[in-house]
Amino acid sequence: MSRALPAPHVAQGTFVVHTPGRGFIEVTEAVSQAVAASHVQTGIANIFTAHTSCSLLLGENADPTVRDDLERWFARAVPDGDAIFRHAAEGPDDMPAHVRSILTGVSLGVPVHGGRLLLGSWQGVYLWEHRTDAHQRKVTVTVLGH
Repeated sequence: MSRALPAPHVAQGTFVVHTPGRGFIEVTEAVSQAVAASHVQTGIANIFTAHTSCSLLLGENADPTVRDDLERWFARAVPDGDAIFRHAAEGPDDMPAHVRSILTGVSLGVPVHGGRLLLGSWQGVYLWEHRTDAHQRKVTVTVLGH
């Protein structure tokens, strides 16, 4: 006879990231604080940003040249001001920022174990700003588990 598990605990919090413009901002510590505050020991953290011109990713956190290389690759793949784009309501980086966001995604799911994010040795959580101007971005962390 199996026992029913207790109902999972859910906690949610939001923090703000002030970006200086295009580039990566590591948010691992802020996400980790949200997980710790949830008191969930085993579960999953969903990390989400409700914006269409920035994204979230798990990436190399030991060598910043990895992030520099990603930025250079995207500059080649989705250049600002490309004539292929008709949507430029907010400038030449507008539509490229949307494409970058769609290709890289606005949410992440990360396991929680022992009350902590279960990240690899060289992984960090980053908000990737795709616009050239500074922005204020909101990130919501929802933690579900026991």
